[in-house]
Amino acid sequence: MAAQNPGWLSQFRTAVELGPQIDDENMILDDVTLYEAIVHFMCISWKCIFAFVPPPQMGGGVPSFLIALMFIGIITAIVAEVATILGCVINLKGSVTAITLVAMGTSLPDTFASVTAARTSEYADSAVGNVTGSNCVNVFLGLGLPWVISAHYN
Repeated sequence: MAAQNPGWLSQFRTAVELGPQIDDENMILDDVTLYEAIVHFMCISWKCIFAFVPPPQMGGGVPSFLIALMFIGIITAIVAEVATILGCVINLKGSVTAITLVAMGTSLPDTFASVTAARTSEYADSAVGNVTGSNCVNVFLGLGLPWVISAHYN
């Protein structure tokens, strides 16, 4: 029950602990791989920061949603500042830097999702659907919406 409704203490414990996992399907103890350990220690600060988000069962999930939204806004502001500094350092226009980072920010999660879907599915149908769907959304909304707004404005 604690795994389904974690409290704050449980969230912090999960954020910092690194240990073997029990495969529920086969009841086998999976040891921690070197890759998992490296990723855990690289991300431990982020895990601890986001453990401050209240558990979802508190207040019907409203505080959890609002604080998570606030954290996302703060992270977005930090990324925007880093992008601005990166553009200045490599002497790129602000628009080029913004477009490049937005393209990477919208495409990389889709790429990781497609790779995961291709590895876990027998025929990789979901990977093909994800790639096709995400590219359609990127093209139609990423290009179409600004054109519609521009046409309406002009």
